[in-house]
Amino acid sequence: MQEETQKLFDKICDPNEKEAFYFAEKLGKINTEEVRDKLIELVKGDNWEVAYLACRALSKTSFNKESLEAIFEAIRDKKNQKHQGAFVQILEEFDLSESFVDIFRVYLFGNFKAETLAKEYLDSVEFEITPRTIRKAEKHWNHYLHNPEDEGSLQVKKLEVEPILNEMRELFSEE
Repeated sequence: MQEETQKLFDKICDPNEKEAFYFAEKLGKINTEEVRDKLIELVKGDNWEVAYLACRALSKTSFNKESLEAIFEAIRDKKNQKHQGAFVQILEEFDLSESFVDIFRVYLFGNFKAETLAKEYLDSVEFEITPRTIRKAEKHWNHYLHNPEDEGSLQVKKLEVEPILNEMRELFSEE
């Protein structure tokens, strides 16, 4: 890795660096596979703040699919439970059109902030929906129904999720 690139990584990993967001943006513009791999490694690391900066850098690259896989993995990781919202918020920088099931899972199982942001994405993003997407969403919905957080949230989610699933099913019942 070039010395200049390594210096940028050192800057975003330095907890005392005041301009870390700026350096994350610069890293994202480098847009090489080597930088992508190192950023994804940081997303999977133990320091959520560095992971968030790596997510910001990844949002500036052309590696949408690989970046989203790593970010959704970080969102689901129990060690990031308290910081899920930050990771979900950075998703607004990505093309989410093929991520319906991942966003749906966050909506069902995320903390309050993550759930709220996921609901906003579900309402505003135009997703690519296939019969397989519907089956996967129904699988997660059934898991949620059998493992609800509490009865109050179950009723609220039923009112919101069932119309979404029905509308998606109707898309393919007409064909």
